[in-house]
Amino acid sequence: MKKILDLLTEEMGQAFAAAGYDAGMGKVTLSNRPDLCEFQCNGAMACAKKYKKAPIAIANDVAEKLAGNRMFGSVEAAAPGFLNLKVSEAFLLRYLEEMETDPKFGLDMPAKPKRIIIDYGGPNVAKPLHVGHIRSAVIGESIKRIYRYAGHEVIGDVHLGDWGLQMGLNIVGLQDRKPDLIYFDESYSGEYPEEPPFTISELEEIYPAASARSKEDPEYKARAMEATVKLQSGVPGYRALWRHMLNVSVADLKKNYASLNVEFDLWKGESNVQALIPDMVQYMKEEGYAHESEGALVVDVKEETDTREIPPCMILKSDGASLYNTTDLATILERMNLYQPDAIIYVVDKRQDLYFEQVFRCARKTRLVKKDTELKFLGFGTMNGKDGKPFKTRDGGVMRLENLIRETQEEMYRKILEGREKGHEISDEEAEKVAGIVAVSALKYGDLSNQASKDYVFDLDRFTSFEGDTGPYILYTITRIKSILNKFKEQGGNLSQVALREAQNESEKALMLQLTQFHAVMAAACEETAPHRICAYIYDLSNAFNHFYHETNILKEEDEAKRSGLIALLVLTRDILETCIDVLGFGAPERM
Repeated sequence: MKKILDLLTEEMGQAFAAAGYDAGMGKVTLSNRPDLCEFQCNGAMACAKKYKKAPIAIANDVAEKLAGNRMFGSVEAAAPGFLNLKVSEAFLLRYLEEMETDPKFGLDMPAKPKRIIIDYGGPNVAKPLHVGHIRSAVIGESIKRIYRYAGHEVIGDVHLGDWGLQMGLNIVGLQDRKPDLIYFDESYSGEYPEEPPFTISELEEIYPAASARSKEDPEYKARAMEATVKLQSGVPGYRALWRHMLNVSVADLKKNYASLNVEFDLWKGESNVQALIPDMVQYMKEEGYAHESEGALVVDVKEETDTREIPPCMILKSDGASLYNTTDLATILERMNLYQPDAIIYVVDKRQDLYFEQVFRCARKTRLVKKDTELKFLGFGTMNGKDGKPFKTRDGGVMRLENLIRETQEEMYRKILEGREKGHEISDEEAEKVAGIVAVSALKYGDLSNQASKDYVFDLDRFTSFEGDTGPYILYTITRIKSILNKFKEQGGNLSQVALREAQNESEKALMLQLTQFHAVMAAACEETAPHRICAYIYDLSNAFNHFYHETNILKEEDEAKRSGLIALLVLTRDILETCIDVLGFGAPERM
């Protein structure tokens, strides 16, 4: 379905041509003066020099050609040469009726859908999720949903950190606590227990303690490095412990991610590609891509056009050990072999920009990807406290993600109970359930409403407010619509029999005009990988609805046809709002 601006531009272009001017000057945009008009065209001013004519004269010529046009309610030429436009109520109604019958509200599906892998999450095994993990998870999940809604095939991969020194630290930390476990008896040849010898809580205590000790005790660090080597070389007991750590951690990670409505299609990690590394390295050597530099194996990725220093991409350290670069390149190789993606998108801290530039260039230079495979780095900023520094707990520590979620839920629960004191009927049980739903909206919308690359300040009071540009405000708008629709049904109304009709006043027309922007916004959000575009849209749409609501007696409208049209407009508004919040990764309760 054509975007409304494209339709208006086509019609305006024909009018320019009919008046003897360049049709390309007929571009129509949203008005920057909504108090004067709904849309505008500034082409007459661009024509003035070419046609040696006053812009206002050109604008008048074009306006004359549009006299009586059914698409426009009014076309006015204004000094020095603007064309101020309002669409007709009849055209607007037809446009919304077409949107209403389309399964995607007018969003065109791609002729050739892409297969896209999104790498997001990136937690380390045996470590709890903290607030630093929230942005990758929230942004990545939304982008995945946006691309899927736009008709593409999307695979989300958590990409676990499960193979480095942290695993060796966990093993020696466990050995210090429980030295008699059979896993440390390298002469043991029997079956290992199915039940892990630790809980997730114990595991989360072991790593920080082992990590801190390794920084102060060189011998302890050497033990951890030796354990890492044994694990990676296949010592059975160490491999069995590693599998336990993986299983226990993944179960806990899935629970935490589920509380944010975040899901992954693949739960792969660095360990999955270790077998590919030797052959990949050998290939890079044989093809002349990799060479030795100060004992290390590197691939030069600097280009003549570079204006900044781009260091070589290191493939192996001087001691022959692999690095994150090696693992990430092997992961790209595996993804190409298994899935042949058209694009791979990495949702990672923006401070990793140079690193991914090196990895992407190396992947292209060594032909691990096809020429037309897109490798995209979507770098995000940090979530900061009110002091402008990375968000911390009150005592200065790094807050666990589950604690942040719980605090947000508790704050939402408190505010919902405040509403109950003001006369809103809701049980404790329902209030707790609603608080959980609304808390997710507060966290996700608070993050996604910012451009991903920018830092933002986490403000619990503002994010959980039912007023302003917040998730709870959006959900409150949706539940207000649902409440009206439920009352309509209680009065004997049938939602399947209502029908849109022409707008009767300015606030109704303004709401209808906001609805027409849906598929343009969704297309832009997909093309730009920009969830914040959808947040801005639903905030404007919610404002338009609430303005309309306060000016309109919907259920008290006595004219049955008019009431039917109003209800139909509410249904469409509800459906589009709920579609938008779904692609952002949260839902709305039935009432608040």
